[in-house]
Amino acid sequence: MDSAARDELAGVLTAPGQPLEVREAAAVALAAAGDRRAFETLALLLNYREPERAENAARALALLGDPRTARAAAALATNPLRVAYAVPPIRLLVQLRAPESVPALIETLDRLLAEQTLGWDAVPACVEGLGELGDPRAATVLRAACAHPRLRTAAVAALERIGGYEADASGTRAASDEAPRT
Repeated sequence: MDSAARDELAGVLTAPGQPLEVREAAAVALAAAGDRRAFETLALLLNYREPERAENAARALALLGDPRTARAAAALATNPLRVAYAVPPIRLLVQLRAPESVPALIETLDRLLAEQTLGWDAVPACVEGLGELGDPRAATVLRAACAHPRLRTAAVAALERIGGYEADASGTRAASDEAPRT
């Protein structure tokens, strides 16, 4: 895409009266072209109520490669007032594998477990994401997730990926109380 076309799309992002769909399409096209002017619009859409829009924004942000993306996704994933919309930012953090990813997922999962708000889709997304990231820092919160029947299978799988789940003397597997092996 040439510079003039990118400039025209960037103008759509800031022009008054543009429908959301038009702004979204312009931001996605700019992201595909590597134009960081798409970032602000995509970050707003990442926090959108419609999961399809938020997921579309997450894909575009991952493609864009803007260094601000991980911080924005972490802020959205950890915001207790936006937990209903946290799944796309959580999945984006997992995909990015940024330094902010594991701490943000641990913080979110720990808070949601403590609040007993296991009905949110963000809870299993955090468990699965922490398993995919495989970071030993997640062992404590994943062991806590094992106590919840709805999360147990995913939490056990996540712990196995980071070495925090072991067979006990009887041959049954149990969460290790020790720090996971790295």
